[in-house]
Amino acid sequence: MCGRFTLHTEGAQLAAQFGVPAMARITPRYNIAPGQPLAALRGSAAAIELTHLRWGLVPSWAKDPAIGNRLINARAETIAEKPSFRAAFRRRRCLVPADGYYEWRTTATGKQPYYIHARDRQPFAFAGLWEHWQGADGSELETAALVTCGASTRLAAIHDRMPAIIDTHDHATWLDPAASATHLAALLRPAPDDAFDFTPVSRHVNSPVNDDPRCIEPVPSEVLPHHAP
Repeated sequence: MCGRFTLHTEGAQLAAQFGVPAMARITPRYNIAPGQPLAALRGSAAAIELTHLRWGLVPSWAKDPAIGNRLINARAETIAEKPSFRAAFRRRRCLVPADGYYEWRTTATGKQPYYIHARDRQPFAFAGLWEHWQGADGSELETAALVTCGASTRLAAIHDRMPAIIDTHDHATWLDPAASATHLAALLRPAPDDAFDFTPVSRHVNSPVNDDPRCIEPVPSEVLPHHAP
């Protein structure tokens, strides 16, 4: 699963990499948590827009928006059938820019957080889904979930699942409203083993109140487990 992530890359670099000038105004974030806004790209390849969605998907048919607290991730294996996600998978897909995410590994001294990032430290995009919800009182919400898949062999040393990361050359396909479910499902695969690395960080990240560079600072090497090859 994925329950926290970062987006602290300089805005100008994000704007250039994703081809969306508005991303130059993105505020650096070091501990994005469920229930908070996340930056998302949606639309077609010819007209991609930057928007902000609340993390925790609320299906259009939900009676209570609190259901979003339980729907922060959508499993790639069941995304096309699950009532909570299937409509969004067919019609409302988005890309969620990030430059790293966190997972926790159980150790003898408690849960150790790890910062998982691209080996080249460049930003990337999670596969996301979004929904529009309107309450009986006229209130409206736009919300999102991140799609997860099985972890790569290397990252399985930390957690057995990981967010599905859409390759740059597949961004347009993921956003394409005409793309087939079969083609889309093929994009939801583990990242290559040589693409991502992980770094142990302090428990400062455990509290979503903490949103600063300390969250990604490495802890002393003696707490590191044996890295998978």
